[in-house]
Amino acid sequence: MEFKDKQAIYLQIADYICEQILLGKWPPGERIPSVRDLASMMEVNPNTVMRTYDFLQNKEIIFNKRGIGYSADEQANSKILAYRKERFLTTELPEVFKNLYLLDIGIDELHSLYQKFIEEMYPLTK
Repeated sequence: MEFKDKQAIYLQIADYICEQILLGKWPPGERIPSVRDLASMMEVNPNTVMRTYDFLQNKEIIFNKRGIGYSADEQANSKILAYRKERFLTTELPEVFKNLYLLDIGIDELHSLYQKFIEEMYPLTK
């Protein structure tokens, strides 16, 4: 995995885990990789993965079964979506709004570009 400079590594690993859960690769209730296995896979220190797992446990996205390991929570998908939506609205959207303002892009223009994007990228949905 190639890490970006703008975000802490443990948060980037958390995003990766969340994506795996949302994609169904690590289904709710089933084990996810151990701290040691994921650290090896990501080529990071196990303490970094432990920090990631602590973070995701605090968000109630994963849980630890004593003697078995970590698993995705049964409600992990909805909790991930809520967490990502909150993060987007508080950290990323203000930056988007700033650029829209600086580039003098109006809501109507943005709306038509968004509609075009949806039609091209997701033609069979909605």
